[in-house]
Amino acid sequence: MSDTTQKQPSLLKQPSSVWAIAFACMVSFMGIGLVDPILPAISRALEASQSQTMLLFTSYLFITGLAMFFTSWVSGHIGVKKTLVVGLVLIVVFAALAGASADVNQILGFRAGWGLGNALFLSTALAAIVGAASGGSRQAIVLYEAALGIGMAVGPLLGGALGTLSWRGPFFGTAALMAIALIAIVAFLRLPKDAPAPAKISITASFRALRNPALLALSITALFYNFGFFVLLAYTPFPLEAAAKAMGMEFGATELGFVFFGWGLALAITSVIVAPPATRRFGLRPVLFTMLAALAILLGLMAIFHAQLVALIVLVVIAGLVLGIMNTALTEAVMEATDLPRNVASSTYSGVRFLGGAVAPAVAGPLATAAGAAAPYWLGAGAVVVAIVVLILAGHKLSHIGTVHETREEVVRDVLVGDA
Repeated sequence: MSDTTQKQPSLLKQPSSVWAIAFACMVSFMGIGLVDPILPAISRALEASQSQTMLLFTSYLFITGLAMFFTSWVSGHIGVKKTLVVGLVLIVVFAALAGASADVNQILGFRAGWGLGNALFLSTALAAIVGAASGGSRQAIVLYEAALGIGMAVGPLLGGALGTLSWRGPFFGTAALMAIALIAIVAFLRLPKDAPAPAKISITASFRALRNPALLALSITALFYNFGFFVLLAYTPFPLEAAAKAMGMEFGATELGFVFFGWGLALAITSVIVAPPATRRFGLRPVLFTMLAALAILLGLMAIFHAQLVALIVLVVIAGLVLGIMNTALTEAVMEATDLPRNVASSTYSGVRFLGGAVAPAVAGPLATAAGAAAPYWLGAGAVVVAIVVLILAGHKLSHIGTVHETREEVVRDVLVGDA
């Protein structure tokens, strides 16, 4: 046993291709929260309403969700490396175009193209990093986890820092970082020569997968859960700014960046460190019910305390802790619920889930204007309650989830595929 341990490669001693993919993954995950701190600044600079500005999330997530239904088919036909490169090229081009835009409608269109690139890249990145890493899948998974966590936490912080210079800064910054990642992958990514050819997937495989009752139930649960998730993420910068203004404080991109850095860090910690032991000890379904109930309560509290700056900041960070556990547990449940091919199940679930996130910002802005600042949070809490009801009604179809039938390494890998 000691000889085996001595021969185990160090986590840090990886081929250059692995570091290229890990860096690109980190930057890609940054893009999810990068825009958050600059939403109010974009609204002021381009004379756009809150509703128009929040559509930056909608166009990005809607196209990402739709594309997820087809990414397994694309990578199966053109290969992993080409899919990665195409995805990165699209991100670089559309992020730069968003930064050069003259009005909010142009940014909306370019964010949609960015979402397409992100779907292609993220759906393929884990397979690439596992294939290229030394030390087996476990080493690759740790690196991918690290990239995901750092990206989710640093994205809002970087967006806030660059946003103090100009609202265009985060867009150009992302384009520059992704261009570096693209060059690194083209130059250094060398997949093993003996790697199996990607499986050919039908273009309709993801849609046919929704005929599976368990996958359909969990996907609908994820849709309503993600509605609540993105009410919190896309709408909250505006109540935070308003609450600070009422106290006579300036609350710009930097301050918003720190708030959502705390949120992203909390999410990353619980998704990687807390969720796996929690689901093993208590079971998937109890964890899902508990986290959904906690999120509904937190959104209700945000509705009540939306005008109190400190309370709202604390609630946002606490929500990050809940969301990290929920994301991991829900994706693990999807992976265990069916005998469908893992890439098909995860891409189908992710597609439906992103569509739920796309609807939330489109609804939150007009609702706040019509019914008051608390209304989007109440609607988000209601959507999460619907997710709980769906999970209860589907109980007989999900009674088998939580039974360990894979190694811990396989479960972690599947969870990460679903999160991507």
